[in-house]
Amino acid sequence: VQPIWISLTACGVMLLGAAIGVLLRRRLPDHHLDEHARDIVRLGAGLVGTIAALVLGLLINSANSSYEVQRGEVRQIAANLILLDAALDQYGPEAKPVRLLLREAVDQMIDRIWGDRASKDRAGLYGHGTLASKLYAGLHALPTGTPVKSALVAEALQLAVSTSQARLALYEQSTAGLPVPTLVVLIFWLTVLFASYCLFSPVNPTSAVALGLVALSASAALFLILEMVEPFSGFMQISSASIRAALPSLAP
Repeated sequence: VQPIWISLTACGVMLLGAAIGVLLRRRLPDHHLDEHARDIVRLGAGLVGTIAALVLGLLINSANSSYEVQRGEVRQIAANLILLDAALDQYGPEAKPVRLLLREAVDQMIDRIWGDRASKDRAGLYGHGTLASKLYAGLHALPTGTPVKSALVAEALQLAVSTSQARLALYEQSTAGLPVPTLVVLIFWLTVLFASYCLFSPVNPTSAVALGLVALSASAALFLILEMVEPFSGFMQISSASIRAALPSLAP
């Protein structure tokens, strides 16, 4: 489900909570809405509001930190690919098959990380026969007859291992998301708050507009969190342009 639809649904649920508060205010007997009940509800709503605000703040901070880390990893992968291809280019014409295989592996990596969630299976990601294993085999098969070639192969292998680790981390993160129980509990807290807002105060057009704006603001915070925990899709998608531009086409 797209984050924008989840956020709009959360906004609707919060407004439904406000409508439930209005309905309860009209249906409950007066002795259920006396000063003692008002104090208890306000104190409880203050506690729930504080908890919800803390959780929202922590989630936004955590999602933003994760987003920045993954954007940095994408840049690091692009830099590693440039250095790896440069090392193979310096090795000589014998490394051209490995360079071609590297470009094919990069195309597959981009498709897996930035592709549709439904296509992100683990088939062909690990183990024998994958493009990554063929690339490693090609690097190990390069002759190391001179100290320069030996150093270039060692550098290429080190860069390939670093890139592969970052690639697997990004792949796992690209399929992650905000845990459903966390999202459900947070929306429940916000809905309870909206119900408490309307339980003791009559709703007029001005307060109705204010409630709508507050609900939109809360759902916008949820939208930002959901977008940042899924950084390889949606409106805040991390661009793959740096990786696509890292490896120029080889001359025939």
